[in-house]
Amino acid sequence: MRLQKYMAQCGVASRRKSEKMIEEGIVKLNNKIVTEQGIDIDPNKDIVMVNNKVIKLEENKIYIILNKPLGYVTTMDDEKDRKIVTDLIEDVNERIYPIGRLDMDTSGLLLLTNDGKVTNKITHPRNEIVKKYIAIVEGTPNKGELTRFRSGVIIDGKKTSPAKMKIIKNYETESILEIEINEGRNRQIRKMCEAINHPIKKLKRISIGEIQLGGLEVGEWRYLDEEEMNYIKSL
Repeated sequence: MRLQKYMAQCGVASRRKSEKMIEEGIVKLNNKIVTEQGIDIDPNKDIVMVNNKVIKLEENKIYIILNKPLGYVTTMDDEKDRKIVTDLIEDVNERIYPIGRLDMDTSGLLLLTNDGKVTNKITHPRNEIVKKYIAIVEGTPNKGELTRFRSGVIIDGKKTSPAKMKIIKNYETESILEIEINEGRNRQIRKMCEAINHPIKKLKRISIGEIQLGGLEVGEWRYLDEEEMNYIKSL
């Protein structure tokens, strides 16, 4: 098994981020720092360490849905000592990590697991898993702005994939929108709304694929139910 794949399945990070960690020299194989990509390992014999901590495959797979509050970050270690989403998960012994990310100032549905294969399925661009959000933005998009958003806008020098935007309700100075995207770029929806001149005031994710936030209270979590697990396995 390739080293970066093993790291991803251990829940350390995505495969791509694992490759960066190898480049940075914080990964050891049998107590020797490795910076070369594509090294094969034997999980039954070799010892892998990240930041001087041994990593292992988790046998007991955990799948959790959390209604993330504002003010929490989805990184596992935060150098600014901010609140981390895993602090909200109690009585779970396995080392779990978020699938994808939500900005500190975005609330709503977040999935957490220790299953690297499932993480890759949900986050890999080729699978185009749809994420749905409710947003409050400044003003109300007109027809031209809605068309621009739906067909894709340029952010960070690259055009976004086709998306959906529906006006739920509009007021004098703001409006409530339902937005769907199938990408996961950094602060993507915020940047897309800024590109059509309607900055976001509040953003909440309500679904990932067929998994819905439903009535889960802010800050609460639960394990995925049987129907949700069947959906995860079908990906």
